[in-house]
Amino acid sequence: MKLKRDFYLQDCVKVARDLLGKVFIHETKEGITKGIIVETEAYNGAIDKASHSYKYKRTKRTEIQFGLGGYAYVYFIYGMHFNINIVTRVEGEPQGVLIRSVQPTYGIDLMKERRKTDNLSNLTNGPAKLCQAMGITKEQYGMDLCNSNLYIEEGISIEDKDVDITKRINIDYAEEDKDRLWRFSIKDNPFVSIKVKS
Repeated sequence: MKLKRDFYLQDCVKVARDLLGKVFIHETKEGITKGIIVETEAYNGAIDKASHSYKYKRTKRTEIQFGLGGYAYVYFIYGMHFNINIVTRVEGEPQGVLIRSVQPTYGIDLMKERRKTDNLSNLTNGPAKLCQAMGITKEQYGMDLCNSNLYIEEGISIEDKDVDITKRINIDYAEEDKDRLWRFSIKDNPFVSIKVKS
């Protein structure tokens, strides 16, 4: 069952935790790819120096973050990769959740073709890798996950004892906010991008 709007209107930290175990799906003309979400990070633009919309900074790139939750915020990073965030909360409150890793479950041959690798463990264990494997580019910016071919479905339930809660990755520039424990991952899942101590 596809997640409904109400799910995305919650606080980004709660959504980041609750996305674990959900199934991320992208239907394209080349085929369908699916993966279980195994790693996420929360970003709260109002108070979070790691967020692109810190202190409500509004730009052409971040504009989608100021709308309703449930839309795709796709951006280019390091001049070579795409990342995807899921917008959360209500209009005017720029929050989001970075999908860092998924465990591929469907369309794996297509993922391998897009990634140019036969190494299953290296297909989707990072935000840029999963975007490449699932065919996510700037074309998906602003897509409504409640009403498009990019969406998230209910999946498996992940108990609290099976969740690692740690600091986020590669945000040393965020000063004190780099220490927020806003990264969630499924313990011992081989597709989690980086093992980090809390």
